[in-house]
Amino acid sequence: MNRVSIAGATGYTGIELLRLLVRHPSVRIVSLTAESHVGRNIAEVAPSLAGYLDHTLVPLDASIGQDCDILFLALPHTASMAHVPELLQGGCRIVDLSADYRLHDSQVYGEWYKTEHQNPELLKESVYGLPELHRSSIGSARLVANPGCYPTGVILAAAPLIQTGWGDADSIVADCKSGVSGAGRKLSQTTQFCEANEGVSAYGLAEHRHAPEIEQEISRLAARDITITFSPHLMPMTRGLLSTVYVNLKQEIDRDRLHEHYEAFYEKEPFVRVLPPGRFANTHFVAGSNFCDIGVQVDTRNRRAIITSAIDNLMKGASSQAVQNMNLMLGLEETVGLDTPPVFP
Repeated sequence: MNRVSIAGATGYTGIELLRLLVRHPSVRIVSLTAESHVGRNIAEVAPSLAGYLDHTLVPLDASIGQDCDILFLALPHTASMAHVPELLQGGCRIVDLSADYRLHDSQVYGEWYKTEHQNPELLKESVYGLPELHRSSIGSARLVANPGCYPTGVILAAAPLIQTGWGDADSIVADCKSGVSGAGRKLSQTTQFCEANEGVSAYGLAEHRHAPEIEQEISRLAARDITITFSPHLMPMTRGLLSTVYVNLKQEIDRDRLHEHYEAFYEKEPFVRVLPPGRFANTHFVAGSNFCDIGVQVDTRNRRAIITSAIDNLMKGASSQAVQNMNLMLGLEETVGLDTPPVFP
């Protein structure tokens, strides 16, 4: 039985991890940390887990890395990078759900996160944890950087066009809409009910921190430096993320041919569902699951592909993708603990 621990177990992503791991047949939960709730039982802070877990929350220290095989870091951005070296020395392998090890260039990290990276040498070792693109590297990695929610949706939508050269990578426009849970569990004015309900708002235009993450992976697929236009929006819903990605086509392609291309590209991917022609992604139909649904269309007047993708931002956009990465790292069947249908309605 593989031993797992979670640092930051009481945030939305930490609680989602626990919901998945308590029914995972190949793991045993060892330690849970939460600096603001040390000494309390996890069921006090996350009542949904009552009867499933009886763990006292402890502070994060180096010994955590000695007592587990896989450690999930569900900490705020910039909070986990200082802990990673000493935790790795303890012998565990890490799946980091923050952005601290996603960007391979420390200068880019500093520009977007307004702080100097403390362990730039580990950025080259870290593997970007998008299984559909990096499966072989994830399996042997000791440090996996779990992707952000927006990048997961956008990259999966664009990859079949960019990797094969069908689309113009310089033309990418990603219009994305996320549920309020994407902002985390900490209180803020913009995510209060009266502020978010009955309204849709754009935010972080031309400066959202997920932009360089998307560009890093698209650039790798295109084999040259790429910049994109990325526009995130906040939706008055709890969970879900819809991306509509526009890419100019390099040749005349109709919708059916584009659909066949996407089906072939993702044919062996257990968690990517390419929808039938004429259907488009809907967050309702992926909620509570690790699926990414993709629908395609061609705007023939403008010779432009319009790709829609839907994920659950807390699942494929965070916690269930982290479990998918864990499965690969432990040599388990990739779908173990994740192969359940979405929740609807």
